Amino acid sequence: MTELFDCADPENRATGIAAAVSALKEGGLVVLPTDTVYGIGADAFNNEAVAALLAAKGRGRDMPVPVLVGSWHTIEGLVYTVPHTARELIRAFWPGALSLVVRQAPSLPWDLGDAHGTVMLRMPLHPVAIELLREVGPMAVSSANISGRPAAVSAADAREQLGDLVDVYLDGGPSEQQAASTIVDLSGVHPRVLRTGPVTAEAVAEVLGVNTESLLTQ
Repeated sequence: MTELFDCADPENRATGIAAAVSALKEGGLVVLPTDTVYGIGADAFNNEAVAALLAAKGRGRDMPVPVLVGSWHTIEGLVYTVPHTARELIRAFWPGALSLVVRQAPSLPWDLGDAHGTVMLRMPLHPVAIELLREVGPMAVSSANISGRPAAVSAADAREQLGDLVDVYLDGGPSEQQAASTIVDLSGVHPRVLRTGPVTAEAVAEVLGVNTESLLTQ
């Protein structure tokens, strides 16, 4: 049975986090608030749950699911090596609205879709999301919407689109940014901005000490 918890109330929040943890451990799906838009999440290491997430969105394996983490240190075990550029951007913008594409650790037993040896990582700036991530570990999380429809910026938006396909909805109020994160690809020779969002290309270029155009044109 689908449950919705108003996380503005401390007691409801605690109950909701516990319900979400239980659902995730059993292979279920959870909608959670983040600083950008609402996300639909699964245990990143439960391949059946990740497949169910893609199915709920009507999304193919050609668009692999990103991974959210609850601390900077979590990424050490998820990537082949943490590039210097990633460390600089993490120091500047995490937690926040910046997603980083890096080479994943080859031994990881997850299946996030056809990611070709890469993984997109982000640490969100939202207390409910961080609390849940620190309880359950890395989560496969995509925007909480049917593919092709607008991203959900509230729990009600997400529930209207995803309904009973999700076990637990955590309502953390309207999303602060109401826009998807900026994506920077660090898996190749040179950093590239794949999607612009709340963190500007100019801000990324300043941290990396490069020309903004070089991030956008490669």
